[in-house]
Amino acid sequence: MFPLVLLLLLSQQPVLPVAEGEASYYTVQSSSAVTASGERLRDDSLTCAMPDGEFGTYYLVVAENGNSVVCRLNDRGPYVKERVIDLSEAAMRALHHRAGTLRVQVYDLGKELPPEIRSLQGR
Repeated sequence: MFPLVLLLLLSQQPVLPVAEGEASYYTVQSSSAVTASGERLRDDSLTCAMPDGEFGTYYLVVAENGNSVVCRLNDRGPYVKERVIDLSEAAMRALHHRAGTLRVQVYDLGKELPPEIRSLQGR
């Protein structure tokens, strides 16, 4: 997902993270099967949980290893001090194939993804 970071860096808008810190992931097996937004939690979807923000907003999550993923906010959390975002299993695996937590920067992309990002995600 390196092109996403490049797209943001080349855009006209200032790019500042809305959160920086530890990211973790959660699964259907380890938590409730229903999210705070009322959706069912799916391990294979690119979704996330944050304490604040409007459900349906997209976020770019960039890990310290350089990998990135775009995910949609559909839940509240994390409930562990020092963590800034909980990711679905699929979103975490896009960042690292086996890590349980990672240092990340989180960027707000808004409710509508730019066409360039939608095409990269195959939407």
